Amino acid sequence: MSDRRARDEALMREALVEARVAAARGEVPVGAVLVDASSTVIMRAHNLRETLEDPTAHAELLALRWAAMDLGSWRLEGHTLYVTLEPCPMCAGALVNARVPRVVWGCDDPKAGAVTSLYNIGVDPRLNHRFEITSGVLADECADELRRFFRKLREKKKT
Repeated sequence: MSDRRARDEALMREALVEARVAAARGEVPVGAVLVDASSTVIMRAHNLRETLEDPTAHAELLALRWAAMDLGSWRLEGHTLYVTLEPCPMCAGALVNARVPRVVWGCDDPKAGAVTSLYNIGVDPRLNHRFEITSGVLADECADELRRFFRKLREKKKT
């Protein structure tokens, strides 16, 4: 296994920790970590839509927002975002606007994925910024978190 692949898997495991925190709070289990050029985690986030009653409180958006505030700049050049689920249109657009150069995700999102599944926002040449993509990192583990969460939710509704 290459050094880059090993680093990607280790950092995706960090995003999975955040996804599990989200699930424990009753949130859809999506987690994200933003790292700097030396692969140091500078921000962690998980979905908080239900908690904050905010439709924009996706893990990716929160990580970008909080990192920009901490760093004092909306430009997150030189950073990589790791997220357990392929970003949606809103989050992919925010990644373009934040100038993030690389996005790594676990499982694809056939219903809302906007980087490769439904749209190609991150690589669209018409946009002023594009980002490198790496998909499928620990995809099965990421998908299993989502499946477990929604299975429990369905079981709870039956009772």
